[in-house]
Amino acid sequence: MKYRKLGNTDVDVSVICLGTMTWGEQNSRGQAFEQMDYALSQGVNFFDTAELYAVPPRVETYGRTEEIIGKWLNARGSREQIVLASKVAGPSEDWPHIRNGRTRFNRQDIVSALDASLKRLQTDYLDLYQLHWPERKSNFFGRLGFEVVDDERFTPLLETLQMLDEQVQAGKIRHIGLSNETPWGVMQFLQLAELHQLPRVVSVQNPYSLLNRSYEIGLAEISWRESTGLLAYSPLGMGVLSGKYLAGARPADSRLTLFPHYTRYSKPAAIAATERYVSLAQAHGLNPAQMALAYVNSRPFLTSIIIGATTLEQLKSNIESIHVELSEEVLEGIEAVHIEHPNPSP
Repeated sequence: MKYRKLGNTDVDVSVICLGTMTWGEQNSRGQAFEQMDYALSQGVNFFDTAELYAVPPRVETYGRTEEIIGKWLNARGSREQIVLASKVAGPSEDWPHIRNGRTRFNRQDIVSALDASLKRLQTDYLDLYQLHWPERKSNFFGRLGFEVVDDERFTPLLETLQMLDEQVQAGKIRHIGLSNETPWGVMQFLQLAELHQLPRVVSVQNPYSLLNRSYEIGLAEISWRESTGLLAYSPLGMGVLSGKYLAGARPADSRLTLFPHYTRYSKPAAIAATERYVSLAQAHGLNPAQMALAYVNSRPFLTSIIIGATTLEQLKSNIESIHVELSEEVLEGIEAVHIEHPNPSP
């Protein structure tokens, strides 16, 4: 396994981070335990979860993923071996079961969410606590481009940062991160931290893959220059880049088979790009999924790539991508496809 520093801290995290959002929905507790055991045996020391999980979000499964991780940590006694990250949900009318859909990044909601996560995870602290998506209206979850909203109201970012600092001082969290953020948001948090001697953002968890390289526009430079590395989620575009959905295929028990409303990475433009990437991988004797992951792994602004799997075989293959080195010819081929099919899945 390879490791990189988490932001400007002395924490070493594995370049492969274990994603967990299927646990409690597509994966049973036993399967989740098996995945965590295997990942840890391969040197993966970074686990990422959220109060929102399992996915797709439902009132019946809210918090279930954290509960599963907590039971594993308790059973294995492995807390000190793991860099554990979770997230507090932002507001959403789609998920009214989370604080009535009106969650805010103020003291009341942050403390309530964090304490509940710690209880489910059976731990006294989190190594990384992230704002899952902005409280303000912005371009996240497949929306590319900012739209002005008149009379918009959201918790002042300074207040949010102060509340997070309270939790750091209380020993409940060690470091803070952002997720689904914009360049403006990241720089505001960084500037406020410097001006008021508050905790500094150490990571940004945003989508990044061969089908969505929009992070390179603005955010990549911030990650590199400000030591706020990318935690790349959906690096396989919900499994699309493996090629398993091409020609209309819908493998049994796969995510897009079970949840066909997830179309972010399977629209015609994304399919056309995927066909090219899969052909490129095959022409060079590469596993398409491993090629896609290896590309993300190689980015200098990346801290860790978040991989999720519904089977142990998928997990093993994904972790093995850490050993794949892409030739200049393959990298040039990827750029050629990107020029023809730029960011088909924002």
